[in-house]
Amino acid sequence: MHVEARKITIIIHFGFIAVLSSIKTPSANAVELVGSMALSGGHKDRELRVHESLDELSTDLADYIAELSEASVKERGVFAIALSGGSLIGLMGKLCEAPYNKTVDWAKWYIFWADERVVAKNHADSNYKLAKDRLLSKVPIIPSHVHSINDTVSAEEAADDYEFVIRQLVKSRVISVSDISDCPKFDLILLGMGPDGHVASLFPNHSALEEKDEWVTFITDSPKPPPERITFTLPVINSASNVAIVATGDSKAEAVHLAVDDVGSDSPSVPAGVAQPLKGKLVWFLDKAAASKLEGSQFSA
Repeated sequence: MHVEARKITIIIHFGFIAVLSSIKTPSANAVELVGSMALSGGHKDRELRVHESLDELSTDLADYIAELSEASVKERGVFAIALSGGSLIGLMGKLCEAPYNKTVDWAKWYIFWADERVVAKNHADSNYKLAKDRLLSKVPIIPSHVHSINDTVSAEEAADDYEFVIRQLVKSRVISVSDISDCPKFDLILLGMGPDGHVASLFPNHSALEEKDEWVTFITDSPKPPPERITFTLPVINSASNVAIVATGDSKAEAVHLAVDDVGSDSPSVPAGVAQPLKGKLVWFLDKAAASKLEGSQFSA
């Protein structure tokens, strides 16, 4: 299934780039960049995985999720994972195939949404419907472990209801609690990224980015339809044990550059650039097109 390929490991530290090694690896056509850069006076460590093809990215993403699931179930007995919508769900599709469909302990999964459109569950715009059709209906997840939003109320009420559900599951330790705040500590939050650099439903220059007290907030003026949405806030995203951001295609390249490279205060910031677990790990999954504007991207050829 895998073929040998050259792997280049690059350390990015305060903007300086050094090629450390070039070795053979069974992970086909993958270029891995490991980043360590300044943030708020400290350091943030993140891993960037750049792949030649969407198929290789999808396989690596499935491996990553399956490994985190196994580790979490071994440690806590459950795996609390929050999803987003869009192309991310399609890229998770290999989890429905062998070996993952048999080896993952699906009964221990608890599913949440990092953001959701406030539409009926059978609506084409529903992140729940997308995940159910392409993933959840194809693996033996326990239905009561799937926590979708209340789609019969307003966006504000849906956000309040969803936060209440999460608070109850934090009390029962289905979801861990952060040891540096009162926020929930999800085992994994999976995020896609838009061409404008938004993650979840946190859009550039939107007031929702500033929300510090609520775990789940709502918006009624999304710059992309549908306008009404609920979303995890940045404190919740940044309290997770693991966050993965998946971005593919040329249209994402500039936003990836702004989010990942140390571009300075004169450049526009994007929400994806402030998604960074305070005591967890951030991994970016990129194809070469999305990574094409990264500093040092000449090493990915």
